[in-house]
Amino acid sequence: MILLTRLLNLFRKSHLDHDLDAELHSHLQLHIDDCLNQGMTPQEARRQALLKLGGLEQTKESLRDLHLIPWLDSLRADAIFGYRQLAKNKITSAAAILSLALAIGACTSAFRLIDALLLRPLPISHPECLYSLGRLGTDSSGKLSDFDGWAYPDFQLMRDAAKGQATLIAISYDDRTDLTYKSDQEMEKAHLQYVSGNMFSTFGLQPALGRLLTPDDDATPGAHPVAVISYDYWTRRFANAQSVIGKSFRIGNNILQIVGVSQSPFTGTEPGTMTDIFVPTMMHPEVARKDSTWHRTFAVVQRGEAIEPLRAKLDSITRAFETERSKSWLNEPPEEIARELDQTLYLIPASSGASGFQQDNRRALLALSVLVFLVLLIACANVANLMVAQAAARAREMALRISIGAGRRQLIQLVLVESAMLALVSSAIGALFAAWSAPFVISTINPYDNPVRLALPADWRVLLFGVALTLFVTCLFGLIPALRASTIEPVSALKGGEDPHGRRRLMYALIAAQVAFCCLVLFVAGLFVATFERLSHQPTGFSNDRLLVLSTVTRDPVFPVTWLQVADQLRSVPGLERVSVSDRPLLDHYSNNNSISINGSAPSAILAYFLHVSPGWLETMKIPLLDGRDFLSTDTTPGAAIVSESFAKTFFNGENPVGKSFDELLPGGVRAHYEVVGVSRDARYNEIRGTTLPVAYLPFLSAQASPWWAAYGAAFIVRTAPSNPLALASTLRQAVAQARAEFRVSNIRTQLEINQAQTIRERFLAALASFFSVVALLLAGVGLYGVVHYSVLQRRREIAIRLAVGAQAPSIARLVTLPIFATIVIGAAAGLAAGLLCSPYLAELFYEVHPTDTKILAFPALAIIAAAVIASIPSILRAIRTDPAQILRSE
Repeated sequence: MILLTRLLNLFRKSHLDHDLDAELHSHLQLHIDDCLNQGMTPQEARRQALLKLGGLEQTKESLRDLHLIPWLDSLRADAIFGYRQLAKNKITSAAAILSLALAIGACTSAFRLIDALLLRPLPISHPECLYSLGRLGTDSSGKLSDFDGWAYPDFQLMRDAAKGQATLIAISYDDRTDLTYKSDQEMEKAHLQYVSGNMFSTFGLQPALGRLLTPDDDATPGAHPVAVISYDYWTRRFANAQSVIGKSFRIGNNILQIVGVSQSPFTGTEPGTMTDIFVPTMMHPEVARKDSTWHRTFAVVQRGEAIEPLRAKLDSITRAFETERSKSWLNEPPEEIARELDQTLYLIPASSGASGFQQDNRRALLALSVLVFLVLLIACANVANLMVAQAAARAREMALRISIGAGRRQLIQLVLVESAMLALVSSAIGALFAAWSAPFVISTINPYDNPVRLALPADWRVLLFGVALTLFVTCLFGLIPALRASTIEPVSALKGGEDPHGRRRLMYALIAAQVAFCCLVLFVAGLFVATFERLSHQPTGFSNDRLLVLSTVTRDPVFPVTWLQVADQLRSVPGLERVSVSDRPLLDHYSNNNSISINGSAPSAILAYFLHVSPGWLETMKIPLLDGRDFLSTDTTPGAAIVSESFAKTFFNGENPVGKSFDELLPGGVRAHYEVVGVSRDARYNEIRGTTLPVAYLPFLSAQASPWWAAYGAAFIVRTAPSNPLALASTLRQAVAQARAEFRVSNIRTQLEINQAQTIRERFLAALASFFSVVALLLAGVGLYGVVHYSVLQRRREIAIRLAVGAQAPSIARLVTLPIFATIVIGAAAGLAAGLLCSPYLAELFYEVHPTDTKILAFPALAIIAAAVIASIPSILRAIRTDPAQILRSE
């Protein structure tokens, strides 16, 4: 209670002082009365009474300390004084606060993204025990590659072997699936995962409603068509209705029933995606296939269990499984089989989950965090310069404080409290900026048809980061001015101040640091922008102008000729120039590849890539036919083939392949024979990066009743007459359904959107790097302006004397700017050197960009010099226009 009273007294000091005054005067009067009773005169009685009390003010101070917390009272006084100083220099304070707010907000935003994607543990019990299984080997080009997909029979063997050491869980890759709760005309999409029946219990999750999946639901293929939905999906889709239990929905030909809702906030194991529906793995159509790797494998390792023995055991099991499976690879080259078998199993910590989005953007987010941190350093150096200048202006004040007894600790505290107030106000504004910017950043990298969803709560983790960042920033820009203020010599300061050259040296050092950081940000930003530009303008080999892709599915498999019939009916829709069919659109991250054989030779070590297309597809895509003919309506698969230039160079040694033949080597020793009827120009197949792949286009029509490529879906490729192809989207969706009732358009995209999806990461990095480079350049320019302005003020007497004796404007400009530009050159050189040293670590994020390119190196240097020139002009004009008579008279 006494402590609470002392705390309250801090906020009612006037009342406390009034009480102390009354109490002291009461005691004083008692002593005076005693002295008067002893026969003293009133003057002598008062003097004796004051001697007994030890002086009113001294006694009052000691009593006040007993009623307060002295160190807290000192902080309060410094805070009030600091507020007055900030209010006194409104423009300077506002510039410092906005600079820091932008930098702190950017840092907090970057932390929220990195935390949500890479650091935040899954909301499960003991996430630190969760590991993800993968395999490390080499790809067909000899480069190291890893893969985390597993076949379910292999998983079953590993799961049984790991008992007692770890619990293994199979979780499929998240799939944005077409489903319906009503009719086919009311199809919708939801994120679905097939999971082991023991996942919920192993993760320690409880149902929010109904029940969760159990191992009994996951024992027999197709036996338990049940599903559990996430709390998030229950809220968004069903508004938390209790009647959701027992509700059925259809996926393809399977009808599943919802039996429960998982507790919040668990939404799956893939950061970047929130799973809506969980289904037992035994409901997956490929659960029994040994050659289908459709799920990830997680291991919850027992506490205290060594990882390496478990890894070695699982590695030996999967090697034996793959070795046995390879005996059926009759058409694979021996070196390809050896490469496939030479893979090592690994376990990596997965406390935050595992996803493709996480893996694709890990380096990008880390690079972003470095850029943001550099911007923070620039802002701190900028504010530190302002604080140093203010400290120099307050040298006499500090000297007077020391003269009347202020200690070094008190001066450091005074300056640091002012710095902390700047940082706190900036942090508050920065928090608002971070609250807006983090979701905005996510929106910039969202795929157009599959939006990214990240949990970005402003919880204790973000709060703790914000507090730590505020303390760090306070020390970073406030400690140097505080230490300099505490070392002031009173005699020197009162006579005219400390050595101005020393202050300038410190300010120049901070400017050099700012320039170095700014050049580094500009250098890296230039690399990211150049990468995006080159990828965006990478030739694809086809025209995406007015091209619309209708991804279409059917409830049951239909004959390939049915797809061609629907395409014929679509051609009657007004506004269409051409309509074709392919099993997948180009650049859709999909690939179908196999080895081939030329004239019965051994299987090729290089894989060939295949795409099934209808007659006229090449013309629709505007891929030139260089030789031979297009497909005829009678061409079928297997049979005729049109190959790309790269295919001809790779497998026919550059000779004209028209009239020649090859065999596609299918699993199980089956050979599909094709005769080359045409050669087309190269076109990008599944990725815009890398080398152009050898592609063979095969007829969509097949002799088989329902070939695999048209079993459940294909794509209608439409070139429209209107410049905006999406204007016909709704018309075409209805036209497909009217043509055949079992056909349904699941997605409509322009080919341009598909192409742009290839550069989402690069666009994200280029946009943010450009933004932060502009901020860094602006902050550096403000810092340069401040230093040049301060230099002119400090040297105004020297400038006045030089002008008085006849100095011309150019010499005055050199006098003012030469030290600054020398500092800029040093800082720019240091920044570019740092950029060259860092670039190898970011090489995976670049595409056909070399850090040593002249343009890449010249851009940061020219930008910072331009900023310096612009920042120096006002101060140069001020120096040139100095009135010598007025300055010398005032001096």
